[in-house]
Amino acid sequence: MSVFNDLWWFFKQEKRSYIIGVLLLALVALLGLIPPKVIGYVVDNIQNDTMTSEFLLKISVLLVVVVATTYIARYIWRIMIFGTSVKLARQLRNTLYEHFTKMPQSFYQRKRTGDLMAHATNDLQAIQQTAGVGVLTLVDSVMTGSFVLLTMAFTISWKLTLISLLPMPFMALSTSYYGRLLHKRFHKAQEAFSSLNDKVQESVSGIKVIKTFGEEEQEIAEFERQSKDVVKKNIAVAKVDSLFDPTISLIVSFSFLLAIGFGSQMVIQNNLSLGELVTFTTYLGLLIWPMLAFGWLFNIVERGRASYDRVIALLNEKEEIIDQENAIHTPPIGNLDVHIHSFSYPGNKDFALTNVSFTLEKGQTLGIVGRTGAGKTTLLKLLIREFDLQDGYIQFGLHYINHYSLEALRLSVGYVPQDHFLFSTTVADNIAFAKPGAKLSDIYDAAKVANVHQDIVEFSDGYETIVGEKGVSLSGGQKQRISIARAVLLNPELLILDDSLSAVDAKTEELILQSLKDNRENRTTIITSHRLSSIQHADLIVVLDNGQIIQQGTHSHLIEQDGWYKEMYIRQQLETMVEHGG
Repeated sequence: MSVFNDLWWFFKQEKRSYIIGVLLLALVALLGLIPPKVIGYVVDNIQNDTMTSEFLLKISVLLVVVVATTYIARYIWRIMIFGTSVKLARQLRNTLYEHFTKMPQSFYQRKRTGDLMAHATNDLQAIQQTAGVGVLTLVDSVMTGSFVLLTMAFTISWKLTLISLLPMPFMALSTSYYGRLLHKRFHKAQEAFSSLNDKVQESVSGIKVIKTFGEEEQEIAEFERQSKDVVKKNIAVAKVDSLFDPTISLIVSFSFLLAIGFGSQMVIQNNLSLGELVTFTTYLGLLIWPMLAFGWLFNIVERGRASYDRVIALLNEKEEIIDQENAIHTPPIGNLDVHIHSFSYPGNKDFALTNVSFTLEKGQTLGIVGRTGAGKTTLLKLLIREFDLQDGYIQFGLHYINHYSLEALRLSVGYVPQDHFLFSTTVADNIAFAKPGAKLSDIYDAAKVANVHQDIVEFSDGYETIVGEKGVSLSGGQKQRISIARAVLLNPELLILDDSLSAVDAKTEELILQSLKDNRENRTTIITSHRLSSIQHADLIVVLDNGQIIQQGTHSHLIEQDGWYKEMYIRQQLETMVEHGG
């Protein structure tokens, strides 16, 4: 029952609803004691030949009042308890989603998308069940069981009550064992479901690749294997779950046997009336629900505990990038001064960057080039604080970037990553994602700067065209340019393009770069690229290799030096000549 302790914070938060619900449950349990008593009186009156129409009318009215009150009370407690449990699911879902938005990239490298989705759906549903049906089952079974037992003992026969309860310790031992077993198996079943969820998400996202390589049969076979594993583990849960009812029913049957056997003897000895024996056995019948409820309760509680443990483990993942206590909330403006002595990714001893230093004045453009894995994207991640720098500093304007709040820093930065992500909504909404209230004219202007306006107006519904999940209906170049337009719309102090022109041709690239130059006067731009034509106009070019700066300067300065830049420039010039028939 430890999960109820874990959820105590919520029960205190919603104490009014739960108190009303519990009180109404108690009222229903007390009202449930009346009909068996009435039945006993009727039996005794019939046996003694004292039944009258007046007595029959009174008990009929009483039963109608009991039924009507029970109906109303049951309706209200369902709203109070079940309705409130929905609030718990909503609150945890919001907390979990907010937590996801604060997690660093390393978190998503370790966690699978399908697993995170399972936490936010299946696990939260099990927790909601605990706060709803679990609370109902616990309170109702305890109250009904207690009231019935007390009534049996103090109004009929305490001796017969004790005799009838002799088999109950066996039920307590068996259900406790089943509960522990259920917890272990349900945890495994939830993990299997998470894996299957992840497989579906990954396969749907990568369906183009699967079909291109003709791997449909292999994917179907793998899905069937994981699906069978989910079924197997859920059947293992069901096998334990199915033991509760038969065990409880068997033990309750022994209780009935003892009650009827010893009760009949007490009637014969005139220690008990026939009506009292009928009432006693009816009360014993009322105990079947609390006994079965305890078995059901173990099921719900163990499922809830396993799911709550999984969700809390996820929420206990620490944010790696947080604001300082007195963080600056004014967006930074000014020069960019970078001095990185060394940087390595968490858990990796090898340095990704060493001795990287340069100064970029406000309004200048920086080009960063180098072979794949040289450290270009790592440098950009430090600039936008996806990771914090421990050895060195990065100053933006008058302060180090870690002195600004994350919100303030990112208001000054427009970032276009290598992997362009578009949402399954309209083109206009995708461009205005970071500025939801943007005017349509401003969206048009941003699209023109990114040289994608003409493409958009030729779409079936223009800017209202739905692009599909991840922009599936667009070409790679269109997705890149819409991502650039999204960043341009913000008109940020610092615009970062991380190899964001790789999918466009040379002419389109030239037009975009010229538009950026014309529209971003006195604002800073950083461009990383494998194509030197993208950065040769830059005020400063940095060449990275193995995480270190091996060359830096302007384009004209670098092509005069022997080195990687000049060699790559000549090679790309020759490739361009060959492409044009030279």
